[in-house]
Amino acid sequence: MNPTAQHRSKPQRKSRGVTAVEALLTLSTMAITLGAGLPSLGEARAKRQMEGTAAQVAADIGHARSLAVSASEPVRFTVQHDAGGSCYVVHTGSAGNCTCSSQGTATCTSGTQLFRVSGLDATQAVRLGGNARSMLFDPDRGTVSPTGTIRLSTADGKALDLVVNIMGRVRSCASAQPVTGYPNC
Repeated sequence: MNPTAQHRSKPQRKSRGVTAVEALLTLSTMAITLGAGLPSLGEARAKRQMEGTAAQVAADIGHARSLAVSASEPVRFTVQHDAGGSCYVVHTGSAGNCTCSSQGTATCTSGTQLFRVSGLDATQAVRLGGNARSMLFDPDRGTVSPTGTIRLSTADGKALDLVVNIMGRVRSCASAQPVTGYPNC
């Protein structure tokens, strides 16, 4: 018999899967890639939460302005801080007529109408601050006094400022570090 013919007649052994070494290399590469991406995923989540909170606060400021004009009654946007975090409340009456807590509850004196309350406790990724404790929206002109800036920030130092102008309109800008999609203040 011809040796080459005998060699051809042997069945070829086909690979039926991956070896343990190949599987370990693949798993370790995936783990390294995932591990490198996790910190940026957490930062992205905090940024999205800050952007969502900023959008809600801006909408509530605009709503306070429209409530004042439509109801022909002054409406306030009041920011408060307590040991557990911060909150804001949209209401009628004097600045001290409503108090709120970081859990999102509010207490108002009689005769005061509460429109909205929102709380941010200290365990959340977003912090609320600013330079205006209470802004009053005039029902006749739709203006606000005093004007102010509300700052929303994250633990990694990124911050968005919501600047309220005299007409009660809000513009957003990045204050501390650059935030993608927002101009610097």
